[in-house]
Amino acid sequence: MQEARVRWVEDDRFLATTPSGHAVPFDSNRQTNLAPGPMEMLLVALGACTATDVVTILKKKRQPLAGLEVAVRGERAATPPNVWTKLEIHYRVRGRGLDEKAVRDAIELSENKYCSVAAMLKKTAPIRFDFEMTEA
Repeated sequence: MQEARVRWVEDDRFLATTPSGHAVPFDSNRQTNLAPGPMEMLLVALGACTATDVVTILKKKRQPLAGLEVAVRGERAATPPNVWTKLEIHYRVRGRGLDEKAVRDAIELSENKYCSVAAMLKKTAPIRFDFEMTEA
């Protein structure tokens, strides 16, 4: 079983240590905003998870990927526990001669099969995605 640790530093600030040993600061107070908040890190985790999948799948498909940027947006419930209620992912894919079907398939495979963060978040929020492709 993996273990993460979170240590209170002061006020609304914490220092987390991931199972792999990386330290990540958190600030739960959005007014002081000295570090990311826990819920915004879920957006980042979703983006990183699906980006990893898409890059891996496109490499396996031998697609000439030159760049990928994933923008993740979300809306939260107005009342506690303020879960994510709507998520949108926009992929900006760059490469010379990319096949649009291969890109769409890679994104769909990530969203529907491989991305574990998406699989968890889908239980509370629908996830909509779109993409744009540009030449490198």
